[in-house]
Amino acid sequence: MSKFGHTGTDAKHDSAIKQVTGRADYTDDIPEPIGTLHAYLGCSKVAHGTIRALDLSAVLACEGVVGVLTAADIPGINDVSAVHAGDEPVFPDTTVEFHGQPLFAVIAESRDIARRAAELARVEIDALPHVLEPLEAIAAGYPDVTAPMTLQRGDVKAGFEEAAHHIKGRMAIGGQDHMYLEGHISFAMPAEDDDVVIYASTQHPTEAQVIVAQVLGVAAHSVVVKVRRMGGGFGGKESQMNLFAAVAAMAAKKWNRPVKIRPDRDQDMTATGKRHDFVADYDVGFDADGRIEAVEGQWAARCGFAADLSGPVTDRALFHADNAYFYPHVRISSRPMKTNTVSNTAFRGFGGPQGVIVAERMIEEIAYKLGKDPLDIRKANFYGIGERNVTPYHQTVEDNILERLVGELEETSDYRKRRADIIVHNAKGGIIRRGIALTPVKFGISFTATWYNQAGALLHVYKDGSLMINHGGTEMGQGLNTKVAQIVAEAFGVALEAVKITSTATDKVPNTSATAASSGTDLNGMAALDACEQIKARLTEYAREKWGEVALEFADGQVSVGDRVFAFKEFIAGAYMDRVQLSAAGFYKTPEIHWDRATGKGQPFFYFAYGASCSEVEIDTLTGEYRVTRADVLHDVGRSLNPAIDRGQVEGAFIQGMGWLTTEELWWDDKGALRTHAPSTYKIPLASDKPRAFNVRLAEWSENPKRTIKRSKAVGEPPFMLGISVFEAIGHAVASVADYAECPRLDAPATPERVLMAVERLKK
Repeated sequence: MSKFGHTGTDAKHDSAIKQVTGRADYTDDIPEPIGTLHAYLGCSKVAHGTIRALDLSAVLACEGVVGVLTAADIPGINDVSAVHAGDEPVFPDTTVEFHGQPLFAVIAESRDIARRAAELARVEIDALPHVLEPLEAIAAGYPDVTAPMTLQRGDVKAGFEEAAHHIKGRMAIGGQDHMYLEGHISFAMPAEDDDVVIYASTQHPTEAQVIVAQVLGVAAHSVVVKVRRMGGGFGGKESQMNLFAAVAAMAAKKWNRPVKIRPDRDQDMTATGKRHDFVADYDVGFDADGRIEAVEGQWAARCGFAADLSGPVTDRALFHADNAYFYPHVRISSRPMKTNTVSNTAFRGFGGPQGVIVAERMIEEIAYKLGKDPLDIRKANFYGIGERNVTPYHQTVEDNILERLVGELEETSDYRKRRADIIVHNAKGGIIRRGIALTPVKFGISFTATWYNQAGALLHVYKDGSLMINHGGTEMGQGLNTKVAQIVAEAFGVALEAVKITSTATDKVPNTSATAASSGTDLNGMAALDACEQIKARLTEYAREKWGEVALEFADGQVSVGDRVFAFKEFIAGAYMDRVQLSAAGFYKTPEIHWDRATGKGQPFFYFAYGASCSEVEIDTLTGEYRVTRADVLHDVGRSLNPAIDRGQVEGAFIQGMGWLTTEELWWDDKGALRTHAPSTYKIPLASDKPRAFNVRLAEWSENPKRTIKRSKAVGEPPFMLGISVFEAIGHAVASVADYAECPRLDAPATPERVLMAVERLKK
């Protein structure tokens, strides 16, 4: 096959040079028209209470302040809930639900004026009791923010009765801030009639469109949302942008001037949701060989004050609570608890990591109990082929490649020898202890909300031979646009440079799904290919009418029509002159999937992506500090569309997952205030934290058995969980101080403080 614009090649990211040279345009780079106003939020300093007075007279008296917005100024529905639960107001009327909740917005001639003026508001709130933790919420009788879910299969009671061994435990799993480089921002331009155009940093333009329309009290066709690119999203811009888009739009229409809102990093971190914290209670029964017989568990989540996406997030935690392992008898349930904290939201993995890590904890528990290598316990419990292959949600695992993938990584990473060497090293005593772990991941791909598994694309072929493609996905640095351009270029046999992808816009492709659930390329790539095939079919019919029954081939910038060969540009120009339609709207919907939440049964995932990682660490038993000395990764992306981009996604996901489990700690004080609200108090991994040796490979032999785009697999979320191997390796090092007789039961994140406390506990 021609390499001319070919998928499967290391094409560079379309924005790479622009980004490193500072020429890539983001929302804040849009030139501000004359008369642009700036908005800033005034937020609560109480975690829970009743608003007794909101005096904004001092705010309005500031020079340069044009006005303020409160709940009373909302022309439509006062709700920005992603699931239309009616529980997430733009601004509250009477009740404050969390410390940092936006209460009003100041609109001023400059951002600095608005920001300073917001501090002058006099807010009187009668404090009410507040809860911050999920177990505290359960004890206090707080409600679930959305209906819980239970997955079950088999006879759990009988499974436990048959099991030779039985372990109960509890694991606290911390949340995570998205820490995108570009913070939230929205820029609204008023237009005629009810119309408004919004430029925003959002992963879900259609949701922003729908929410803004309902807040303004207008039809969706009056709101256009555009996104050129984001400086990172990671799920934090899937639903959390709704508030900022609504405020900017309300102000723009009220004062008939462009309005921009860009919170500073502190306000961005306090007023927007995070990855969900969980407390998981697990109960596992197993036989003398370490094979699991029964599992029962509850995942209680800190969801915050409103539903947001907590329903599907906690559902997905259960969907992935098995990870790579078959549970003969299982009953697991979620508790999506309301708390007086910011409403938590989507984050890369969408609850999956919090399910997977508990599965890995149970494996570790079994291994320590039986005195065996955890890798052997993992292998003994892998899903099988033809049997032992039904998930807790009753989907059959048809494409399991973990045995081959893990076996290959075990060999190439020299896991067995290194583990033996580490045990010898630790047996000598000493301050520095080492640990190693090899962990797998199996991750289901598709939105569990089945209706989101659809996408559209709009393709134009211009008469000079250039092509323009617009699709419903958004570019947040992950390379989606580059991959879609490669798909279109290959379809027509043209150079990649001949294809331009334009900003995602709700007036070009309607009813888009969020760029999330690792589905961006799967959905939009197929929609783009559908548009290509429509136009190619018209061109084939055109050629047949003009030259008779001839085969048409697009390759190397040329079009072969039987014995005739035309330059692509020449052929397209001729087709235009003969009035062939050179534009098409493509569409795709994921086949085969279905899900019944009420019964906990169905096939929510089109396929599974797999991976494995082997990490080695050193810990200092006097300080709890550690470093990752080596990490080996083998990951399954099917037939890669762009190996360079895919490897970059795997590397970045591993480091981000490692950060979630080691250094990134969210901490609220007893007043309900988030104290880790800035880069100065919240530690993401630095370049110096990456593994000293970092070996990342793609499973080049893998090919998706499902008919996905070019037989590729999703790569955004699955490798995030590979960072769990670092967490388990730290646990292995800690366990050495007690001769591996006990599972250290580290909570996440395993900060140096927690590591040190675990070491001291095991020494006793």
